[in-house]
Amino acid sequence: MNLDDLRINPELDLCFERIVPLTPEQVFRAWTTPALLEQWFCPKPWRAGDFDIDVRPGGQFKCTMYGPEGEVMPNAGCYLEVVPNRKLVWTDALHGDYRPAGSAFMTGVVLMEPDPEGTRYFAMARHATAEATQQHRDMGFEAGWGAALAQLIELMQKG
Repeated sequence: MNLDDLRINPELDLCFERIVPLTPEQVFRAWTTPALLEQWFCPKPWRAGDFDIDVRPGGQFKCTMYGPEGEVMPNAGCYLEVVPNRKLVWTDALHGDYRPAGSAFMTGVVLMEPDPEGTRYFAMARHATAEATQQHRDMGFEAGWGAALAQLIELMQKG
């Protein structure tokens, strides 16, 4: 995994990296299995459901996030790149089969690399504008994605 190839722009991209005590296969399965996604994808007390995913380049990613005060946030996107057990790239700028969406917030990247302690996990949210990046930062990007990752780890360690 060469992060230099990603050409990270600190004004537009939010990133974090962790070593997680899981195999890349476990992480990939958690990211690509609806029944597992429902259990970890949103930091509690939020929850996610209604997953409809087709894990292939051009495949759709749909889900709805539900907040503790009745918030409902539908999400739809398209997988751009899928490398089993190594890489997922998706965007909300497109719907399934690369159909343009009306608006876009981000492109997501998750990289998984074997590590002696499990998996080197790198996550990034790419934005079109500095304002969108700041909005995502203000929403709690690192804390939220970190909490969701902790939930993923706990779930997958249970077996």
